Amino acid sequence: MNRVFLKTYGCQMNERDSEAVAFKLQSRGYEIVQNEELADVVLLNTCSVRDQAEQKAIGKAGHLTKRKKKNQPFLFGIIGCMAQNRGEELLDLLPDLDLVIGTQKFHRIPEYLDQITSNEDYRPSRILDVAEEESSQDKINEHLETKEKKVTAFVSIMQGCNMKCSFCIVPKTRGKERYRSISSIVDEVEKLVERGVREVTLLGQIVNAYGRGSLPRLNGKSPFVQLLEKLNEIEGLYRIRFTSPHPTSFGDDLIESYKTLPKLCEYAHLPMQSGSDKILKSMKRPYSRKRFLEISKKLRLTHPDMRLSTDLILGFPGETEQDYLLTKSAFKEAGFEMAFIFKYSERSGTQAVGLGDSVSKETKEKRNQELLKLLERQSYSANLLSLNRKFEVLVEGKAKKGHNMMLGRTRCNRRVVFEGSQKSTGQLKNVLIKDVTSTTLSGSIFQK
Repeated sequence: MNRVFLKTYGCQMNERDSEAVAFKLQSRGYEIVQNEELADVVLLNTCSVRDQAEQKAIGKAGHLTKRKKKNQPFLFGIIGCMAQNRGEELLDLLPDLDLVIGTQKFHRIPEYLDQITSNEDYRPSRILDVAEEESSQDKINEHLETKEKKVTAFVSIMQGCNMKCSFCIVPKTRGKERYRSISSIVDEVEKLVERGVREVTLLGQIVNAYGRGSLPRLNGKSPFVQLLEKLNEIEGLYRIRFTSPHPTSFGDDLIESYKTLPKLCEYAHLPMQSGSDKILKSMKRPYSRKRFLEISKKLRLTHPDMRLSTDLILGFPGETEQDYLLTKSAFKEAGFEMAFIFKYSERSGTQAVGLGDSVSKETKEKRNQELLKLLERQSYSANLLSLNRKFEVLVEGKAKKGHNMMLGRTRCNRRVVFEGSQKSTGQLKNVLIKDVTSTTLSGSIFQK
């Protein structure tokens, strides 16, 4: 009973958590398999941000229940955000479920599986653990070694969120903000670089708020900027990115870092959520439309190739046509080239539930389609500016399609496909862009 399959739903933080869980299981003697049918144990690392993600996980758990009824030694568990949010309710909903493990207990999963699998008659007790644990943020720092060369890596620098956005379940599922030390993060990145990683993406629920109220500002610089400066000094590291930030923590010191730190890529994720001050207030987002657009303009001015992405929620309770048009115009003014656009759905345990769900599904879908088309136009227009230009591309590996085609990214986070050799994986190549779509650049290696 030592073969484990991990299925991950949701954000990059969940991907990172799953990798750390896999590392701990492997270290304990478990085998991580990529084929679910070969697994003795299936763990679903879940998301609670949107109802659709929870429903997918519940549906998957239902299929696993059917398999379990045919094969008693088979085990399955739900871990992560949905486990934290719904806890014992999941055990009632899914009587055959073996494990429910919350977001601060990932590192204990191997010992819990040991307890269950040591039961020789294969009638294990069920384990529920969604309690808080001090210093849990320091337990997610190991990375799996893979056969394929790994060029990029996620690095979790904190856990939790202290914001009070009315639509968001994250403070409930992830707890209060807890920060790792700068030295431990630097040590983790140095080890990754020794293994061939050339780009890291720093992760946190409010990543640019790292250290607030806990670590001191030095020379007018926030703890997050101090961390970026330390990482910028690491030899062999080519690029630094981060997600997901909050507009209120984009201070001038962080914006200035895009000019002063060569390894900080000219790309920023700037979640707007809405362009209407009325809706922003209802969402409990502590900034105005005007302030948000000021930040986006300041970021654009740091580099001519700066690219911005955002998050939007359409159909929030009380959103009128005028509110939507304000969002649409702000989206145009900021010129977003990338975006994650969501239709509002109620999340139990959030303050917004008390506001009702006053916008019809048809209206949400109409607004969603309009914004997606606008995004496609803006992204394509931005990519057209890349034609016949050379870009530094970090080669990540083989492209999914095409003979001898490789995939990489520009510093401004645009996907690039070009003909090349797998030996170039992990290298920086100058690529001349010859064709574009709204999502991808195509070109050839530029020979000096």
